[in-house]
Amino acid sequence: MGHKILLVEDDDATAHYIAKGLSEEGFVVDRADNGRDGLFHATDGSYACIVLDRMLPGLDGMAVLGALRSAGVETPVIVLSALGSADDRIKGLTSGSDDYLGKPFAFAELLARIRLLIRRGTASAAPETVLRCDDLEMDLLARRVRRGGRAVELQPREFRLLEFLLRHADQVVTRTMLLEGVWDYHFDPGTNVVDVHLSRLRKKVDEGAARPLLHTVRGAGYRLGTTP
Repeated sequence: MGHKILLVEDDDATAHYIAKGLSEEGFVVDRADNGRDGLFHATDGSYACIVLDRMLPGLDGMAVLGALRSAGVETPVIVLSALGSADDRIKGLTSGSDDYLGKPFAFAELLARIRLLIRRGTASAAPETVLRCDDLEMDLLARRVRRGGRAVELQPREFRLLEFLLRHADQVVTRTMLLEGVWDYHFDPGTNVVDVHLSRLRKKVDEGAARPLLHTVRGAGYRLGTTP
């Protein structure tokens, strides 16, 4: 049986869209259509992740989140909201959510974020010190990267960017995910900083290799892996 996800969403169409997609990916989805029922279900501790709409009848998402954290429930929570300004996102994150995704959103991005939070929560106590993808290897302790035995010299930000991509190997990562995970921006600064760094990283990682590992997925984001 797959991981259990609690979906707290009052809009039937949105809930059906999310639940169908997650079920097809092997998750078991329970749904609550109001904040009070969502809080009741969330406190049983059986869920790997909670997808929580912010604007709910009965009890709004921020109140649900606050009650959960006050009760010591540490289940990862992704807040969904049509309120997508920087201030709204900051409020959601500082209120105890683990992630905040604005509406409308791409299901692929929601899925990637759920998987990331679940992986963080189920990681073994011993931290990974070496990350690999095909013949690319990153030693986190030695701060060293090699591709097919060849040393790859990276600047600190490039190293952090590659680490993020390796931790999401074979997944599509969006520009927003990179801005938040690598630059710690919870808003889009309106620059091409991601594209510039990815271009430099691609040249260093794929230069001279038999096949590229860093791919642009048109209209979606980027993927590190053997499959374009």
